[in-house]
Amino acid sequence: MSSRIEDYGLIGDCETAALVGRDGSIDWLCWPAFDSDACFAALLGDRGNGRWKIAPAADATNISRRYWDDTLILETQFETAHGAVALIDFMPPRGQASDIVRLVRGLRGKVEMRMELIIRFGFGNDIPWVRRHDDRTSLLAISGPDMTVLRTPVETRGEDLTTVAHFEVSEGDTMPFVLTYGPSHLPPPKAIDPDVALRETKEFWTDWCSRGIYEGEHRNLVMRSLITLKALTFAPTGGIVAAPTTSLPEKLGGARNWDYRFCWLRDATFTLLALMNSGYTEEAMAWHNWLLRAAAGAPANMQIMYGIWGHRRLLEWEAEWLPGYEGSQPVRIGNAAHAQIQLDVYGELVDAFHQSRMTRLKLDEQSWSLECVMLDHLAEVWDKPDHGIWERRGDGRHYVFSKVMTWVAFDRGIKSAKKFGFDAPVEKWRRLRDIIHRDVCEKGFDVERNTFLESYGSKLLDASILLLPAVGFLPPDDPRIRGTIDAVERHMMRDGFVLRHDPSEESSYEQQPIEGAFLACTLWLADAHVLAGDLDKARVLFDRVVAIANDVGLLAEEYDPIGSRQLGNFPQALTHIALINTAHNIDVALKRSDKPAMQRSQ
Repeated sequence: MSSRIEDYGLIGDCETAALVGRDGSIDWLCWPAFDSDACFAALLGDRGNGRWKIAPAADATNISRRYWDDTLILETQFETAHGAVALIDFMPPRGQASDIVRLVRGLRGKVEMRMELIIRFGFGNDIPWVRRHDDRTSLLAISGPDMTVLRTPVETRGEDLTTVAHFEVSEGDTMPFVLTYGPSHLPPPKAIDPDVALRETKEFWTDWCSRGIYEGEHRNLVMRSLITLKALTFAPTGGIVAAPTTSLPEKLGGARNWDYRFCWLRDATFTLLALMNSGYTEEAMAWHNWLLRAAAGAPANMQIMYGIWGHRRLLEWEAEWLPGYEGSQPVRIGNAAHAQIQLDVYGELVDAFHQSRMTRLKLDEQSWSLECVMLDHLAEVWDKPDHGIWERRGDGRHYVFSKVMTWVAFDRGIKSAKKFGFDAPVEKWRRLRDIIHRDVCEKGFDVERNTFLESYGSKLLDASILLLPAVGFLPPDDPRIRGTIDAVERHMMRDGFVLRHDPSEESSYEQQPIEGAFLACTLWLADAHVLAGDLDKARVLFDRVVAIANDVGLLAEEYDPIGSRQLGNFPQALTHIALINTAHNIDVALKRSDKPAMQRSQ
């Protein structure tokens, strides 16, 4: 059985990423890119679906781990009755090929180690041919288009379709293992020097971190979140995946298991704020350019998510041979939600471009033309039902947050046109903006309960309504906003964390059990408190989220406070983005600034 979600660490080369368990097992890796087939899929099955484990042969008496300061180099220390070793795992920034380097260093005494490599291409289903290569100093595994090469001075052997090795490490020894991916129709990739790769990887990450400007009280955690965000960036295009995993469940044993190895337009503004507030203008520009390319084309055909290259077809299918994480089925590859209508993404995109201009990013001239065409389309469809921010599968509804974000689209279009002198039908946009505002306040607000609702005609709440003050729909001190915050706190919290769906819903949409608390939503509540001037409440919520980060600072999508476990795909970009932004927000508020950094430019 795979480890708990929070027991994994992340390594990556800014084109793909792997999850490394506390037990020294790499249980998840899609190679050569985030959206490729997995060659290690034990995370969603068992060891027979592929993994790479290096650990003491005998049980460890203690295991601890850490990232090297300001890097994505993960060190796990194993203590045994006979000594101690360190396992150093990293992926060098992508060169001619993609490599995983694992160094076993003796720290004390003498420790017997075991290495077990099980390559299973095709999401754990395809057993490769394995043969010796290069005078028997390396091992090739080939299946269809895929090839890996293992290079190590340690003697290996085959055992039940598994490559194994037993070796001893004494104090001062270092045993290297390098696994490299390459297309099977080409010669094997050239070997790299593990020591040089370690030095260059450390320099890459420390140099990158030195560009950051965040110096608040939570610097270590914010920098870990920024490093994670960088690791989830597909360097060739600038796209940022929501997570490197698929089908980690929102509820153990449930069916809400989705593929998050794609890029969501909805995260656009939050991502830009996190990067720009932290000093990473280059990454913000790369993300903006990815957004522009991905969204180019007819506005009616704009999707809510795209592939890492900007591709549109993300066909969903099920890997029936995988039993799922702790039996949570199905295991889904691809994401059918890409074809949904979600009106809020228009607002996110226009808002992202507006934020970029306000922070003086040099935008492509096509940006404004694209926005105008999108707003023309939005004028025709803003009053249609959609599937909402949480991507409900079923009939569309008039979601309040979707309507509010169409208001944001016209509001930011007007402000960009006025501030930067763009030619635009400002009066038309102003009329539409005012119509949408009245529509939301009349149909999306419950006067008796003094709160905004999930959707028109509903009595349910929904965590996305916490974002209304952040986007400027109403002032933070408006009684309707304060009433909404109060309602969320009364009805949508579980043990101090915010649920994204109203618990009184009773699975009416999808006949699924209620999921864990959504960590980004808990941070959105903290932001709402900062904007409303309730800084103490905001800090309590922020500290609560920080406290459930794992031992190396990583967070999943959700948290089950009853079972004290993280849930959902991991690590989750939106959670780490929200953490960065809330930390900025609180720090600026502590300095008595007039406008918290998290509040979008209005």
